[in-house]
Amino acid sequence: MIEIRWHGRGGQGAKTAALLFGEAAMETGMYIQAFPEYGPERMGAPVQAFNRISEKPIRKHSGIKTPDIVVVLDSTLMDSIDVAKGVKEGGIILINTTESPEEIRKKYGIREDIKIYTVDASKIALEEIKRDVPNTPMLGAMVKATGILDFEKMLESIRKKLEIKFRGREELIEGNIKSIKRAYEEVKV
Repeated sequence: MIEIRWHGRGGQGAKTAALLFGEAAMETGMYIQAFPEYGPERMGAPVQAFNRISEKPIRKHSGIKTPDIVVVLDSTLMDSIDVAKGVKEGGIILINTTESPEEIRKKYGIREDIKIYTVDASKIALEEIKRDVPNTPMLGAMVKATGILDFEKMLESIRKKLEIKFRGREELIEGNIKSIKRAYEEVKV
């Protein structure tokens, strides 16, 4: 079983990203869980969302304390939240930032056994979607960094969901798809 913790702020799409990822994993035959955790819903307030994926039925229904993967949609959260807390040995942290993985490790003192990946998902979102909503680019970067899902199958699944959610808004659908592809290509190790 692989456990993922998403960190973001209200309005950045952490919950949506966890749901899209969970649905894409389910369509490949995996068992999934996707759920948010937040207090009063406020734009800009810290939020967390979670995924569990497994080839076997998931019997665990508690919060995720020791994730394999952490995805950070807003790097400013790292100034007040220890995003590396509980990450398993050999785990992965993916961060939306202009900084390099080496700069992040040094700045926040992240353990050497944790792999750090970075991508400027905000820039990609602004250029492709015309809004700073980094959730879909982070999906592309996460699949590249982790190899959890087949990229093309995930992309196909997300396209179907976006076509329903944004019916008649082709530019928004295509912008999201382009942002996923770009982040997949631009993620840094």
